[in-house]
Amino acid sequence: MTIAFLFIVLFGCMFMGVPVAISLGLSSVTTILFFSQDSLASVALKLFEALSEHYTLLAIPFFILSSAFLSTGGVARRLIRFAIDCVGHIKGGLAMASVMACMLFAAVSGSSPATVAAIGTIVIAGMVKSGYPEKFAAGVIANAGTLGILIPPSIVMLVYAAATEESAARMFMAGFIPGIMMGLLLMVAIYIVARIKGLPAQQWPGFKGLFASGFSAMGGLMLIVIVLGSIYGGIASPTEAAAVSAVYAFLVSCFGYRDMGPLKEEPWRKEGEALGAMAVRNLTQIAWALPKCVGNKEVRHVVMDAAKVSIMLLFIIANAMMFAHVLTTERIPHVIAETIVNWGLPAWGFLIVVNVLLLAAGNFMEPSAIILIMAPILFPIAVALGIDPIHLGIIMVVNMEIGMITPPVGLNLFVTAGITGNSLGWAVRAALPWLSLLLFFLILITYIPQISLFLPEFIDQLKGYK
Repeated sequence: MTIAFLFIVLFGCMFMGVPVAISLGLSSVTTILFFSQDSLASVALKLFEALSEHYTLLAIPFFILSSAFLSTGGVARRLIRFAIDCVGHIKGGLAMASVMACMLFAAVSGSSPATVAAIGTIVIAGMVKSGYPEKFAAGVIANAGTLGILIPPSIVMLVYAAATEESAARMFMAGFIPGIMMGLLLMVAIYIVARIKGLPAQQWPGFKGLFASGFSAMGGLMLIVIVLGSIYGGIASPTEAAAVSAVYAFLVSCFGYRDMGPLKEEPWRKEGEALGAMAVRNLTQIAWALPKCVGNKEVRHVVMDAAKVSIMLLFIIANAMMFAHVLTTERIPHVIAETIVNWGLPAWGFLIVVNVLLLAAGNFMEPSAIILIMAPILFPIAVALGIDPIHLGIIMVVNMEIGMITPPVGLNLFVTAGITGNSLGWAVRAALPWLSLLLFFLILITYIPQISLFLPEFIDQLKGYK
């Protein structure tokens, strides 16, 4: 009765259009009121504990702030140029470069919609101008953007780690090989389509041009080294690395590339200026501009946007944690786990059920909310059936990837439609041909666990991560 009431209220609210966070909180409070021995006074305490007791979740606002600075600060444009110089000379190279740029930006942002917005805004128009069909360009970006939550650092992985008490560092390492595989799979498919349709290739810039664009993009590429290197090298926890990434992204955007902030468009070296004079001038300008950033309109706008996204996401997480608390106190996951184990369902059969459930949920809900609702239920069953929790986490993340490009709530579809100025239905039709690749990839990840587990186990042997 308790299980039925909890989920009826939850899905009833959601189908009536109540926001996900409110639906989670309301269903939890009403269940506590009617069925639980807990006092309603415990609700406020649980909402506070949901975030204060999960140190890993502090990384989320830092990664969001880092992503906001990088999206605004011109990093995406330089990564795209570098990617085009790397693979643009191959048939369909501009589309392949778009995928590579999404992979690189995913490794510094942790967000799928942010990846689509940052890369797609520049690349889709460029592909159309170079002779690619607009629908083809939009479909590639919508799908490649999903790598934002698979390639570490990933906000969705942090949420899974917090919900299941698993290691965020192990989750990040487990997503590395699958993320590279998915990107390469998309590139191979693009190359085949390009050969069939005769899509154009860009001119090879030569090694000089490649090194020049690589040096220009070094500000963004170094963030990948700093964040992932510090986590896997045992130097910093994911939360500490996220804080460093936010500060680094601010410094690169405002004082390195100077695409925003008080020093916007101020050159590092003026024509005919001596090196000594350049060094003195820049040090003086940076010392003068640093306190000015507090009141700078562009910097404040970026911080406010990041704060809004962080508050929204953390509010969903807090209510979802309370929902998970109700599930746990009422022993709902344990009852479901015992029932499924008693059915004699094998591990491979259970994983089919998991994928079907998550694919269905991905059509209607935001990824973090799905993880926080489903993980406490699926986790004990997976453990009982001998499925590695890290493997289960990567399966859930790949399902969330697919949810990002399936209507009616696929966030990447809305971003793609907004960039191109077309309808949501047009964006769905553009992304649909590439969906089969993601489904094929999901089957590989589900039934070949070593794709996900090889790197964490290898690092585990080296004792290299924290």
